Amino acid sequence: MNKETIETIRKFITDRDWGKFHSPANLAKSISIEANELLECFQWSDTEYDLEHVKEELADVIIYCQDMLDKLGLDADDIVKAKMVKNEAKYPVEKAKGNAVKYDHL
Repeated sequence: MNKETIETIRKFITDRDWGKFHSPANLAKSISIEANELLECFQWSDTEYDLEHVKEELADVIIYCQDMLDKLGLDADDIVKAKMVKNEAKYPVEKAKGNAVKYDHL
C-alpha cells in the first residue's frame, strides 16, 4: 500500500478519535469479522459474485490490518518478507510445486 493510502486510513481513524477503541484484540476480532463478510460474498457460488461487494469487504480487511500494524508498530513489508522466508523453507519448490497439501504432508 502506498503512503498516501496509509495516511488516509490513519487520518480517518484519528479524525473520529477511534484509536482508543482499537486495541490489538479488538482489531483482530474486526479483521476476522470482515474476512467472514468477504467469505460470505462466495457463500453460494465460487464463480458468481458481486465484484464491487468483494472489493468493499476486502478493503475493510486491509484497513483493519493497517490499523493493527500501526498499533503494534509493525511494517507490512518486514513481516511479509519474514513470513515468506519461513514459507520458502516449509514449501520447497521441488516438493510443493503443483501440490496443494499442507507442508507436513509433502
